[in-house]
Formats: sequence, C-alpha cells, structure tokens
Amino acid sequence: MIFENTLEFAKKLDSQDQLHKYQDEFIFPQVNGKKVIYFTGNSLGLQPKRTKAYVDEVMNDWANLAVEGHFYSEKPWWDYHERFANPLSKIVGALSSEVTVMNTLTVNLHLLMVSFYRPTKTRYKIICEEKAFPSDQYMFQSQVHFHGYKPEDVIVEIKRREGEHNIRLEDVLAKIEEVGDELALVLIGGVNYYTGQVFDMKTITAAGHKVGAYVGWDLAHAAGNVKLELHDWDIDFAAWCSYKYMNSGPGNASGCFIHEKHHNNSELPRFAGWWGHNKERRFKMEQTFDPVHGADGWQISNLPVLSLAPYLASVDMFDEIGMDALIQKRNAITSYLEFILHEIDKEVDSSFEIITPSNQSERASQLSVLLHGEGRSLFDYLMKNGVITDWREPNVIRLAPVPLYTSYEDMYMFGQILKAGILDKANL
Repeated sequence: MIFENTLEFAKKLDSQDQLHKYQDEFIFPQVNGKKVIYFTGNSLGLQPKRTKAYVDEVMNDWANLAVEGHFYSEKPWWDYHERFANPLSKIVGALSSEVTVMNTLTVNLHLLMVSFYRPTKTRYKIICEEKAFPSDQYMFQSQVHFHGYKPEDVIVEIKRREGEHNIRLEDVLAKIEEVGDELALVLIGGVNYYTGQVFDMKTITAAGHKVGAYVGWDLAHAAGNVKLELHDWDIDFAAWCSYKYMNSGPGNASGCFIHEKHHNNSELPRFAGWWGHNKERRFKMEQTFDPVHGADGWQISNLPVLSLAPYLASVDMFDEIGMDALIQKRNAITSYLEFILHEIDKEVDSSFEIITPSNQSERASQLSVLLHGEGRSLFDYLMKNGVITDWREPNVIRLAPVPLYTSYEDMYMFGQILKAGILDKANL
C-alpha cells in the first residue's frame, strides 16, 4: 500500500479497519479535555469497559454467597482459572492442558526454573540476551547464587555487535553451539522490551534442544502481541504477564505454559501446594501431593479471583477477535506509524532512527525511536499535548500502536504533534 501523510487518508484507513470499533471498548485518559493518543500498551494496557461487569460479578457473588461462592456462583471460584485454558491456548499456540494462570511473572519464572534449571557439575550455564529486562537479570543472579554458583561463571549474555542495535540470530545460534555441553538453560525475552526486536523462538529453541538444554521464554512483550506456536515449537516452558497487551490491569496475574511432554515426568521437581493437587481429591486434605495433570499441576495457592476477573474479560475479547486479525492490523498500523515518522523526519532538523528491526518478522507492536538532537523536553511536550508514550535514556521513545485501541488517525495526529514539538523548540 502507498501511504499518505494526510488526515483524510488516515480516516480512510480507519473506515476500512474491521477492528476500529474496538476503540469504543476501552476507557481512555484525557488530557486538555481530549482522549489521549496511547502508545504505552507495552507497559500497561488500557482498561476495557467490560472489565467492570466481570469484577462486579465476583463482588456481588462474594456479598450474596460468601464462602459458598466457591461452588455456587455463576462462575464458581474453585475452578475459575479453568475458563482461561481454551482462549489462552489459542493466544499462545498451545494445548489447553499446557496453559494456566497463577501468581505474577517473575514469581512464575522462578517457579519454572525450579523444574527446568537443574545445574550439574558439567552442565550449569544459562544463556540470555544482553540487556534483558532487569527483573530477569535479578532472577538469574539469585537463582545462580541459590545453587551455589557465581553469576559471572554461569550467565552467558548474547551481545549486540558493535554499532548495531539488535542481536543477530546467527550470533544466538553460534553462542548456543559454543557453550554446548555446558548449557543447562536458554531463557530469553521473546520480544526485547527496549528495542522491540522479536526473536526467532522456533529456531532458537531447536538449537538449544540440539545441545541438550532446556529452553524457556519470557513472553511479557509477546503474549497477545505476537503469533505464537509454543506447542509446535517444542518450547519447554514460558511465562507472561497479562497487563501489557492483554489489558488485565496493573500488576495482574501471569500466564504459564508447560509443554505436555513434561506433564507425566515424575522426575521433574516442582514446588507444590494445595491448588496444584488432584482436583477431585483436593478437599480430602491428603498428605501426599498428587499433581493435577497438565500445567495446572504447577499451581501452588488458590487463585486470586478478583484479579483474574479483569484478565478473563480481556481474554474473552481476544477470543472474539482472534490473533490473526490482530496481527494483520498490527502490521498495517505499525507500518503506517513508521511511514509517518519518516515523513516528519523530512520536515524537521532533528533526525529519527528507528532501532526496531524493519523486517516485519522481527518486530511487533512497538517502534523504539532514537531522537537525535532531541532530549527529554520533547517527551514532556508530547505528554502535555496528549501523547502518552515512554521515555528511555538517553533519548529513546518507545511507541506501541496496540491494534485493539489505536487508530490510523492517532498515528497521523501524533506526527503533527511531534513536528509541532520540535518546531516550537526551534522557534524559541
């Protein structure tokens, strides 16, 4: 498609967009009395309007049924999490038995490492990407210390080449082969939070398995954003938060994937708790742990139903739409944003460098932009004028045009506000 940097063209694209109506499903903050242009769904998604009804249902059941709500509410609390199995399995490309919801993201990664990071004297190293999200870095370091090793002896970071912003696939594969028989675990973010680079999870997973390592993925920026086939890619485990692209609310529950090939492995250790115990015998209060078959067997505590309700509201919306439709719009609107940035770049003295890969297979709903010649003042201008975006030092803004609630008109208007912010500074 040949794009145009005009309001009329943007409105034409919106009129042809089958998902455009979903903007009305969300609540937008307002700045200066106008709905904001929201680019930070990669940090916290907007609140769906339907969320309140899901939460109110739980609150009303609690008020009217009290403890009996566990069994007699419309969505009984004791198996509330089971409603996620089918729709979540479609979102991440899994069998329904391979997914569950519990805890929060880093907690779940720690718990999964109990099962899948089992260092020996000869096989103990972990491969991750350079500049992984800090929580992952802290997790790796603490896990390594827990097992009696030093991080510098265990953690192997795959680095970017000098002068490049993204990690090359061939460098990941070469490092896996180099570490070889010493490699216990590959655990990488499926989408790098800073650059927006999407990794080739299928190829990397196969390479890790070839040298005898487990392979897991932190899908915080991938779930609900990227086409995933976790089962078919033979990934051992994965976890993701739900409050970014899946709009479940701040700090909300995490999703987990454990491949079915591990479900019957009694040799695989796990931390156990009541809610992972055989569902049919759970209330017999037996002393010996008998895990639920499937990913639910990794659960520990009973689920926070008030937290799950917003997540279920969002998952139901995803089930209505389907990932294929979301990704089709994601690709189109991200490309239009890229076009707008290049057009504005021609009209101002500053220059923009998009550090997210230009290859569509290596990016998703995020463009990270280096603003050469600009500083924090431009970010402040955008925020004051109704563009909610994210600033990362030294001069990067992250823009995530989430297909569920951003419009092509938003992309055009952002370009005009961005240009005005740069020109206003130049005229001072």
